[in-house]
Amino acid sequence: MTAEKFLGFDSLPQTVPHFLFAAFERFDKPDALNHKAKDSWINQTGAKIIERVRCVALGLCEMGIKAGDRVAIISENRPEWSITDLAILSLRAVNVPIYTTQAPEQVRYILEDSGAKVLFVSGKKTFNHAASGIEGVESLEKLVFFDGDAIPPDFAHTAISLESIEKSGADFNARDKTAFDELLSQIRAEDLATIIYTSGTTGQPKGAMLSHESFVTNIRDITNELPIRSTDRSLSVLPLSHIFERACFYVLVCGGVSIYYTANFEHLAAHLAEVRPTLMTAVPRLFEQVYHKIVKKGMAAGGYKTKLFAWALENGRIYAEAKDKHKPVSVMMKLKQAIASRLVFSKWRDGVGGNLRFFVSGGAPLSSKLAYSFWAAGIPILQGYGMTEACVVAANRPENNVVGSIGKPFSRIEVKIAEDGEILVRGKNVMNGYFNKPDLTAEVLTEDGWYKTGDVGYLDEKSGHLFLTDRKKDLFKLSNGKYIAPQHRAVSNAP
Repeated sequence: MTAEKFLGFDSLPQTVPHFLFAAFERFDKPDALNHKAKDSWINQTGAKIIERVRCVALGLCEMGIKAGDRVAIISENRPEWSITDLAILSLRAVNVPIYTTQAPEQVRYILEDSGAKVLFVSGKKTFNHAASGIEGVESLEKLVFFDGDAIPPDFAHTAISLESIEKSGADFNARDKTAFDELLSQIRAEDLATIIYTSGTTGQPKGAMLSHESFVTNIRDITNELPIRSTDRSLSVLPLSHIFERACFYVLVCGGVSIYYTANFEHLAAHLAEVRPTLMTAVPRLFEQVYHKIVKKGMAAGGYKTKLFAWALENGRIYAEAKDKHKPVSVMMKLKQAIASRLVFSKWRDGVGGNLRFFVSGGAPLSSKLAYSFWAAGIPILQGYGMTEACVVAANRPENNVVGSIGKPFSRIEVKIAEDGEILVRGKNVMNGYFNKPDLTAEVLTEDGWYKTGDVGYLDEKSGHLFLTDRKKDLFKLSNGKYIAPQHRAVSNAP
């Protein structure tokens, strides 16, 4: 069932706020968005989220924010990030996310290049880290702090709290009950929703411009093609400033999933045990950390326990690889896997909450060793593929998970392989271009709409799975004009 039918739409929704508000209303879960405060989880209902978004949006409207204005957010994961994001989009304004880890000079560049009028900051620690990059930015008219008690005395004349904005918006709403709905009615699919700046590893960061259509394409495809349930719970670990986590957040909300925010990896183990998520998005680095922690514990057990752990891990990988490659699985192999699952892998599953149906991995290649290890433990990792400039492009499905591949492209997204092996992507998911950089835009977007990913790979014609083999910049050009990857056996076997 498609997301729009599931949520009861008579006509196709065109924008992110329309989709998400419908989901919050449709499910109105008591734990729609959740965060940890001291020793307790604080829950917010779907109705409460909509109310807060309305108030923040109208409060920003009172400040003079209008369609097309850029509003930046620098914050760790927390409900206020998502509430502010939806408020910005509801005004037809543009969200400019900034990582809390970015250097002050990069923060300044992003604020100045985007011309941000307002900057939302989470709290004192984040502000102190970025302060030198914020001071003196001419376009900035206001700082808004999620934590009201974090406003620095020197900024008292230009900074306010999110609570103050919400109160202003509530007063606006009391005067005009139709104002917010009128604002929502003006949003169009082609409106710019966000400018997300790339890492800038090859120069200054580039701001990829993504429309509402970019995200709606993902919402429609992924809710229809992955088994997301309204009874699911997800732990939000990756920064919402990252395209992967943000796109997945939209998708999960539209599937009725309860979102639990964790601000950093330090609390991950405790939060996994408390939340007991049923699905999660993560990056290979997280899986590596979990894997090494489990292996270290297993190998330190001593005696027969260590031998049992090593045996289970080895046999589990053999079993998982056989299943993945559709090789015959003997009765003895099945028996060994059943024993390993009961005696060893059950503890592995408990270590990540005990309820996980699957992980979705993105952001970097996932090693086969990790994939088979988690598969053996009964927690499949579905590797996906995407980038800032094109949102989520492809992903493996639970019923057809091919280790080593980055999955099948989603139905509304076109993928083809260029003559030199580069992966090209086309669809409503693709960015409009780089903000203020038409020359760089022309380098990566063809006239007929194909985005040049810079990645090299191939499509398996039989299965439809996409495989990533290299980055284009790493290719060698042969004397006949053809390109070849370093992994190619002709290169690896060279003297």
